[in-house]
Amino acid sequence: MSYLKLWIHFVWSTKYREKTIAHELKGKLINHIIENARDKGIYIDAINCVEDHVHVLVSLGATQSVSAIAQLLKGESSHWVNATRLLRGRFEWQDDFAAFSVSDGAVYNVREYIKNQEAHHRMKSFSEEFEEILEEQGLKE
Repeated sequence: MSYLKLWIHFVWSTKYREKTIAHELKGKLINHIIENARDKGIYIDAINCVEDHVHVLVSLGATQSVSAIAQLLKGESSHWVNATRLLRGRFEWQDDFAAFSVSDGAVYNVREYIKNQEAHHRMKSFSEEFEEILEEQGLKE
Protein backbone atom coordinates (compact mmCIF):
# COMPACT_ATOMS: atom_id res chain seq x y z
CA MET A 1 0.00 0.00 0.00
CA SER A 2 1.25 3.49 -0.85
CA TYR A 3 1.10 6.27 1.71
CA LEU A 4 0.98 9.88 0.60
CA LYS A 5 0.46 13.21 2.30
CA LEU A 6 1.19 16.18 0.06
CA TRP A 7 -0.29 19.56 0.85
CA ILE A 8 -0.30 22.22 -1.87
CA HIS A 9 -1.29 25.87 -1.45
CA PHE A 10 -2.57 27.17 -4.80
CA VAL A 11 -2.96 30.85 -5.64
CA TRP A 12 -4.26 32.28 -8.89
CA SER A 13 -5.74 35.57 -9.95
CA THR A 14 -8.36 36.87 -12.29
CA LYS A 15 -7.25 37.94 -15.76
CA TYR A 16 -5.28 41.21 -15.46
CA ARG A 17 -6.05 41.04 -11.72
CA GLU A 18 -9.40 42.65 -12.41
CA LYS A 19 -11.68 42.86 -9.38
CA THR A 20 -14.42 40.71 -10.90
CA ILE A 21 -15.24 38.44 -7.95
CA ALA A 22 -17.92 40.55 -6.32
CA HIS A 23 -19.61 39.48 -3.10
CA GLU A 24 -22.58 38.10 -5.08
CA LEU A 25 -20.28 35.82 -7.07
CA LYS A 26 -17.89 34.81 -4.30
CA GLY A 27 -20.04 32.28 -2.42
CA LYS A 28 -21.37 30.70 -5.59
CA LEU A 29 -17.87 30.42 -7.07
CA ILE A 30 -16.38 28.87 -3.93
CA ASN A 31 -19.26 26.38 -3.62
CA HIS A 32 -18.95 25.45 -7.27
CA ILE A 33 -15.18 24.91 -7.06
CA ILE A 34 -15.66 22.69 -3.99
CA GLU A 35 -18.42 20.68 -5.68
CA ASN A 36 -16.43 20.31 -8.92
CA ALA A 37 -13.35 19.24 -6.96
CA ARG A 38 -15.35 16.64 -5.03
CA ASP A 39 -16.74 15.25 -8.32
CA LYS A 40 -13.17 14.93 -9.65
CA GLY A 41 -11.72 13.36 -6.51
CA ILE A 42 -9.79 16.48 -5.49
CA TYR A 43 -9.63 17.09 -1.74
CA ILE A 44 -9.94 20.79 -0.90
CA ASP A 45 -9.12 21.47 2.72
CA ALA A 46 -9.52 25.27 2.61
CA ILE A 47 -10.60 27.80 -0.01
CA ASN A 48 -11.31 31.50 -0.05
CA CYS A 49 -11.17 34.35 -2.48
CA VAL A 50 -11.33 38.10 -2.66
CA GLU A 51 -12.15 40.31 -5.63
CA ASP A 52 -9.09 39.46 -7.71
CA HIS A 53 -7.67 36.10 -6.60
CA VAL A 54 -8.25 32.77 -4.92
CA HIS A 55 -6.32 30.63 -2.42
CA VAL A 56 -6.92 26.88 -2.22
CA LEU A 57 -5.28 24.32 0.07
CA VAL A 58 -5.38 20.86 -1.51
CA SER A 59 -4.21 17.46 -0.36
CA LEU A 60 -2.93 15.71 -3.48
CA GLY A 61 -3.89 12.13 -4.24
CA ALA A 62 -1.37 9.56 -5.47
CA THR A 63 -2.29 10.00 -9.14
CA GLN A 64 -2.82 13.77 -9.13
CA SER A 65 -0.39 16.38 -10.40
CA VAL A 66 -0.14 20.03 -9.42
CA SER A 67 -0.68 21.28 -12.96
CA ALA A 68 -3.66 18.97 -13.58
CA ILE A 69 -5.37 20.11 -10.36
CA ALA A 70 -4.83 23.78 -11.25
CA GLN A 71 -6.19 23.25 -14.76
CA LEU A 72 -9.24 21.33 -13.54
CA LEU A 73 -10.15 23.92 -10.90
CA LYS A 74 -9.38 27.04 -12.92
CA GLY A 75 -10.64 25.94 -16.33
CA GLU A 76 -13.89 24.42 -15.20
CA SER A 77 -14.77 27.25 -12.81
CA SER A 78 -14.26 30.00 -15.40
CA HIS A 79 -16.29 27.97 -17.91
CA TRP A 80 -19.06 27.60 -15.32
CA VAL A 81 -19.17 31.33 -14.47
CA ASN A 82 -19.48 32.18 -18.17
CA ALA A 83 -21.97 29.41 -18.99
CA THR A 84 -24.27 30.44 -16.14
CA ARG A 85 -23.88 34.13 -17.05
CA LEU A 86 -23.17 35.20 -13.51
CA LEU A 87 -21.33 38.26 -14.82
CA ARG A 88 -22.14 40.68 -17.62
CA GLY A 89 -18.74 40.36 -19.23
CA ARG A 90 -16.47 37.42 -19.77
CA PHE A 91 -14.83 35.88 -16.68
CA GLU A 92 -11.27 34.61 -16.98
CA TRP A 93 -8.48 33.49 -14.71
CA GLN A 94 -4.93 34.53 -15.44
CA ASP A 95 -3.09 31.82 -17.40
CA ASP A 96 -0.52 31.15 -14.70
CA PHE A 97 -0.87 29.97 -11.12
CA ALA A 98 1.35 29.56 -8.09
CA ALA A 99 1.60 26.38 -6.06
CA PHE A 100 3.60 25.90 -2.88
CA SER A 101 4.22 22.81 -0.82
CA VAL A 102 3.04 23.02 2.77
CA SER A 103 4.54 21.00 5.59
CA ASP A 104 2.19 19.15 7.91
CA GLY A 105 3.16 21.48 10.73
CA ALA A 106 2.19 24.56 8.69
CA VAL A 107 -1.23 23.35 7.51
CA TYR A 108 -3.11 25.05 10.36
CA ASN A 109 -1.41 28.41 9.67
CA VAL A 110 -2.13 28.18 5.94
CA ARG A 111 -5.77 27.30 6.66
CA GLU A 112 -6.10 30.33 8.92
CA TYR A 113 -4.36 32.54 6.37
CA ILE A 114 -6.78 31.42 3.66
CA LYS A 115 -9.79 31.80 5.95
CA ASN A 116 -8.84 35.39 6.84
CA GLN A 117 -8.24 36.77 3.34
CA GLU A 118 -10.72 39.64 3.66
CA ALA A 119 -9.07 41.00 6.80
CA HIS A 120 -5.61 40.41 5.36
CA HIS A 121 -6.40 42.42 2.23
CA ARG A 122 -7.65 45.39 4.16
CA MET A 123 -3.97 45.91 5.00
CA LYS A 124 -2.20 44.93 1.77
CA SER A 125 -2.91 44.39 -1.90
CA PHE A 126 -2.66 41.12 -3.78
CA SER A 127 0.54 42.34 -5.43
CA GLU A 128 2.13 43.05 -2.04
CA GLU A 129 0.90 39.73 -0.67
CA PHE A 130 2.17 37.78 -3.66
CA GLU A 131 5.61 39.42 -3.51
CA GLU A 132 5.86 38.42 0.16
CA ILE A 133 4.85 34.83 -0.62
CA LEU A 134 7.45 34.60 -3.39
CA GLU A 135 10.10 35.98 -1.05
CA GLU A 136 9.16 33.53 1.73
CA GLN A 137 9.34 30.67 -0.77
CA GLY A 138 12.74 31.79 -2.07
CA LEU A 139 11.33 32.47 -5.54
CA LYS A 140 11.86 36.22 -5.75
CA GLU A 141 14.53 37.21 -8.23
